[in-house]
Amino acid sequence: MPEFWSAAVGVTAGVAAMVGVPVALGALGFGSAGVVAGSIAAGIQGPAVVSGSFFALAQSAGAAGLALGTKAALFVGGAAVGALGSSLK
Repeated sequence: MPEFWSAAVGVTAGVAAMVGVPVALGALGFGSAGVVAGSIAAGIQGPAVVSGSFFALAQSAGAAGLALGTKAALFVGGAAVGALGSSLK
């Protein structure tokens, strides 16, 4: 595949990762006002959520949004995977 298409697929995958993660968090029930009642997040929430756990990080991202560094990491990771995947023969 020509380099242009590999780069195009990489950028598309990067943008999809950057946009898709917040959408997925919302769909799982990590909302801006906390865990949404009756959601998947509510079903897996334990009585004591440990600081720094996946659940706590997901809730923080759902409530406050993703930090710029996290968005950049998602974009770069998605772009790398997309470019690598599109260059495989």
